[in-house]
Amino acid sequence: MVSILATDQAAPKEVENNGQNKESGASEAQNESKPLATQNGKNDTLESAAQKNEKPSGAELKKRAKAEKAAKRAQSKQDQQTQPNDTFKGNKPETNKRLTEQGSIPPSSQQPPLKGQHKRTGSASAISQKPLQLRPGQQHAPAAEPESKKGIQKLTFLSHLYSTPRRTSIAGAGKDVHPSVLALGLQMSNYIVCGSNARCVSTLLVFKRVIDAYTTPPGTSLPRHLTFHLSTQIDYLVSCRPLSISMGNTIRWLKMAISTIDPGTPEHQAKTQLCSAIDNFIRERVTVAGQAIASSVFPRIRDGDIILTFAKSSVVERTLAEAYRQGKKFQVIVVDSGPLFEGRNLAIALANLGMQVQYASIHTLSHIVQDATKVFLGAHAMMSNGRLYSRIGTSLVAMMAKDLNIPVIVLCESIKFTDKVALDSIAANEIAPSHELGFFRTGADKSGEEGDWRSATNLVGLNLMYDLTPAEYIHMVITEYGNLPPSSVPVVQRLSTNT
Repeated sequence: MVSILATDQAAPKEVENNGQNKESGASEAQNESKPLATQNGKNDTLESAAQKNEKPSGAELKKRAKAEKAAKRAQSKQDQQTQPNDTFKGNKPETNKRLTEQGSIPPSSQQPPLKGQHKRTGSASAISQKPLQLRPGQQHAPAAEPESKKGIQKLTFLSHLYSTPRRTSIAGAGKDVHPSVLALGLQMSNYIVCGSNARCVSTLLVFKRVIDAYTTPPGTSLPRHLTFHLSTQIDYLVSCRPLSISMGNTIRWLKMAISTIDPGTPEHQAKTQLCSAIDNFIRERVTVAGQAIASSVFPRIRDGDIILTFAKSSVVERTLAEAYRQGKKFQVIVVDSGPLFEGRNLAIALANLGMQVQYASIHTLSHIVQDATKVFLGAHAMMSNGRLYSRIGTSLVAMMAKDLNIPVIVLCESIKFTDKVALDSIAANEIAPSHELGFFRTGADKSGEEGDWRSATNLVGLNLMYDLTPAEYIHMVITEYGNLPPSSVPVVQRLSTNT
């Protein structure tokens, strides 16, 4: 049985082979009978094909590349149009199919796009788009409000003073920022370190730690790279709160001291030299300067005086404390205002020393200033045109005292002097967050609940930090260089800069 099947299968093969041999023989006969012109035509065709196989020119390559890009672009567009629009973004079709089978994606999401639906985004018009079916008890999430309605409105004429919001956390800080700088920035932002002198001294002490931990990278020198490294720390401090005038003068001095270091000086010696210079700067320009001011003010305080001061100044506190320790008998009136209420700390500190202290709000200034014999004011900065730049409310106190012929004496170290000229407190100032003004309410809404005042679109919160007192309201400015009129501020500023 097997042999019969094999014979039957072999027979057709032999027939096929015979047919193939006959066909090949016929074709060979036809080829031999072709004329000579046909053979010459084949040779010409081969030569032209060889020429076509030569390397194409640059122009031809560009044309081919453009054609390939156009073909790929057209293919990608076609693929996007053919793929389902409602599939999850970033998932492959196989993944979506598997999720559909498992029930994670409803089968309706795999349907072709509806009429009026965008090809790429898959968004449909309001007419063709159906609302989603919600579970029992589930509610629609409220639509996000525009950013302009969420935030507090800004005054147009003070738009140049609004900067980026203060940093309230270390999130997003650079990796090169020293941990001590991170802590100091948050303390300044939260008014834990407050006051021109306190911020200046704290910045220098933190920079000492930065310099101690600094290592010069290979291929650079300390004078060049350390300045850049400190700039990173300064940028972080500025993001927490704008620099004071004293901080700006201190930073300029420190960068100048770094630039004067010889590049050939060993790193350890250069760092020791800088740290020693910082200690000398704090001692001479802040500590000794405050002592000199206290010594100059002491003869001007008489027994029975009633000295009025506003807010809190470290040099005023030191002056009053030194005069009391040396036996002077006088009373102190501390006038204060919000939102910081710095005068509370001054009143408590002086009362703990045994002084007779009266604490009053600025609303009672017109009555309480009549009892004062002298007014001592601190300063955030002294401008080149003799104007006093200090905590907001200072100009009101000076104006009231001047109207009653009470001498207004400003106690200010030369480190706070600047060559800038200011005509008002609008061109240059610091705007603090308006929520520090207080969380008062705007009244009850339709539901009976009181709303937060920050959500009101017709209410603008303005929290200026400083104001400007004209020079004609100031009787005298006392510095470590002596007593001088406000018009002599530029002279002291040049002296302090050259030393």
